[in-house]
Amino acid sequence: MNSQVILSVSFYRTGLGAEPVRDWLKDMVGSDKKIIGEDIKLVQYRWPLGMPLVRKMEPALWEVRSKIGGNRISRVFFTVSGAEMILLHGFVKKTQKTPKKDVDLSRSRKDKWFILGEYDE
Repeated sequence: MNSQVILSVSFYRTGLGAEPVRDWLKDMVGSDKKIIGEDIKLVQYRWPLGMPLVRKMEPALWEVRSKIGGNRISRVFFTVSGAEMILLHGFVKKTQKTPKKDVDLSRSRKDKWFILGEYDE
């Protein structure tokens, strides 16, 4: 692996200071948290990446695709601003198709990040 970090990682933060992806990760089982963290780290060191680890959802919105315990899959939506990867939303998929509400929430957070220059929700 490249020893240079290409993207630093930041967590999207609401106006009240909550960090939804960080909070979601804290609630995960340790082994699942480790897998997701390693996948995010791989993106940091090898950006840009494509399938099967990273899928572009739309302009400036991607997802990290992780296979976690119990034959489940998780997704972490992110955007990139300069050399920064902003983690917008994370969830465990329960259906084959990505739920519209998760894409919409991620898009909304991405748009707020770029409009306000940082965060607000």
